[in-house]
Order: sequence, then structure tokens, then C-alpha cells
Amino acid sequence: MALYIGLMSGTSLDGVDGVLAEFASRGPSASPMGPAPASPPQPGDAALRILAHAHLPMPPQLRSELLALNRSGADELHRAALAANVLAERYAMAVHALLDEAALQASAVRAIGAHGQTVRHRPGEFDGTGYTLQLLNGALLAERCLIDVVCDLRSRDVAAGGLGAPLVPAFHAEMFERPGVAQAVLNLGGIGNLTLLDGHGGVGGFDCGPGNVLLDLWCERHHGLPFDDAGDWAATGTVDERLLRRLLAEPFFDRAPPKSTGRDLFDEDWLDAALADAAPRLRPENVQATLAELTARSVAQSLRRHQPDARGLLVCGGGALNRHLMTRLADLLPMLDVESTAAVGLPPLQVEAAAFAWLARAFVERRTGNRPDVTGAAGPRVLGALYPGA
Repeated sequence: MALYIGLMSGTSLDGVDGVLAEFASRGPSASPMGPAPASPPQPGDAALRILAHAHLPMPPQLRSELLALNRSGADELHRAALAANVLAERYAMAVHALLDEAALQASAVRAIGAHGQTVRHRPGEFDGTGYTLQLLNGALLAERCLIDVVCDLRSRDVAAGGLGAPLVPAFHAEMFERPGVAQAVLNLGGIGNLTLLDGHGGVGGFDCGPGNVLLDLWCERHHGLPFDDAGDWAATGTVDERLLRRLLAEPFFDRAPPKSTGRDLFDEDWLDAALADAAPRLRPENVQATLAELTARSVAQSLRRHQPDARGLLVCGGGALNRHLMTRLADLLPMLDVESTAAVGLPPLQVEAAAFAWLARAFVERRTGNRPDVTGAAGPRVLGALYPGA
């Protein structure tokens, strides 16, 4: 058995999630710097047990700075470097919390897979290659934990002509595929992304639109709260169909996969532009209800277009705890069983962190971590950069 830690802080910026994952052994592991050739992920490789889970809320000052760094601003290189340091310290706290919970020493863990915080995501733009930027001082995290750190997990896919996202479909396929059954996995973080599993080894996936990012923004603006707990506020409102049509007119929704998105598109400016002539006539709770409907309908439309034979939808991420969103998804997709990934043994707030533990393991064993059929990359690639620990 091999132990890995996965760390994730997503677009919603609500905090850091970490898991300590025990993976089933599959023979001698190659050195991360060794010559073993890259090989694709194999079905069943991801059999795992979660030994510990930690969630650390994002400190308000750090959250505000990371949000600000999504846009150009004064002295941003200096500010980004300092924010990467603070985030690494937060990640290190999560690692030590996991080790304490499991009563383990750092030496028991093979590697940490650390996502970092996305502040810009512009693959393929500007010079034909573009970039994706996840802030994290990986060297500082390795120094604080004395464990190998694998981070910068998206850039190699972008260098190979891919979008660098979503990365989780390969992990979803190993964890959730049911032979002969077409189904989908929906990660509802700040952005929603879908994994399509045809039940015969075929895997697809793409970002389908905003998950919680606009809901959180509107809730914070009107209530000073970081999110709409369980979607209770949205449930008090009424969907405005005229506003919803305007929101769904965004060209991203009709773009064919592969595609990915983030706060570079779905941000405060995008929302305010859509609301320019609507906000004065709408109550805030009706806007919130309409934003929730935007998330639910963008998912439903994507499934109908790209996997109409799906029989089930497994939901993970913070959105799986939003009762209103889950109800709307079930109403819009009556032919599917819509349920949280907890129903199949993996709590929804642990899935993405577990995926990054899996990606660290793939790097250590010199196995590819991307799915070119999902990201559009030129081929399979080993993902990540290594900062050695002790």
C-alpha cells in the first residue's frame, strides 16, 4: 500500500481541502526522476481508502488577495509571490492536521499532490500556447512538510496544446465507472465540470459553466456571506426567464468540447454586464434563484447534448451540499439518478483532493495523468513538477 496526500483549493476560494489516501499497491514504483516510460492509467488502478480528511477555511485577507490577483493590478508579481507563500503555509497546516489525525510521521507519505490556487487560466491564447497559473510556493511546502511535493499539474498539458482542464476525468473513470452503464460525474466547485463515462472505457469531459462562483459572489454582495448555505436563499426566489435567456446566450455554453473556463470569464464584470438593465427590476433573491437555474440548466443542456443515454449523475464538490441545486438537477434530468458521490463511498468534499493525491501517485510512478480526449492535448503526458522533501 502507498500513502499520498492530496490538497485542493478551488475557484470558490472557500478553503483548503486535504485527504490522506491509501492506494492499493500495483508493483514496484519507479523513481520520480527515473527512466520508466509513461504509461496510461489502467482501469481499477485507483482503489483507495481515505484515512483522514482536513478542511481549513481560507483566511479572509488571503481570500481577498487571491480574488484580486485574478485581475491585473499594481505590483502584482510581488503580491502574487507573497500570496503563494501564505497559501503554502496554509497547505502545510492541512498536511500536519492530516498526519496528526492518522497518527503518522511525514516519512510514511510518499508524496503530496498540491493543486495551488488558480488566478489566471488562458490556455491557447496570446501566443498560441497561453498559460495557466496556480499560485503556490511548492518549495516552501516541501520545506515545511519534509515530503516530496508534486505541483504545477496543469502546465504540461497546456504545453502539449491542451487546455490543462479538467484533469479529474481520468480519476473519475477509475473510481466511478460501471461496466455497461453510461453515467456522468459532475464536480460543482466554483466552476462546474462534467466527466462522461460511457461504460465501455470511453471517457469525455469538459467545463460546462459556472458552478457556485456567481452564486457566491451575489450572496456575498447582498448578505456578506461567502456562500448560500444549502441554497436556502435561492429557494426563496423566482427564476426570471428573461434574465436566464440572457445569461445562457453566453457563447461559451454552445462551444464544442474540449473547453475549460474560470473566473477569467465568469466573474463580477460578466455578471454585472448581464444585470445592467435587469437588476433594478429584480429582487436580489430572484437574481440568486436565476443564477442557480443557470448552473442547473447549463449542466442539463450539456448532458442532453453530449451523453443523452446517461442513466446516472454523481455530484461532488461543495455544490453537492446545495439542496436547491441538487433538487433542480433532479427536476431537469428526471431520467437520471442524481445523487452525491457519498452514495458510492466517497464524500463529495473529498473527491477533488483525492484526485490530486492520485495525480501525485501518477507522477511518482511515471504514469500519464491527462486525458487528451478531454483536454485536447497532443498526447498523454506525465503531469507536474517535483520539489523533493527530506
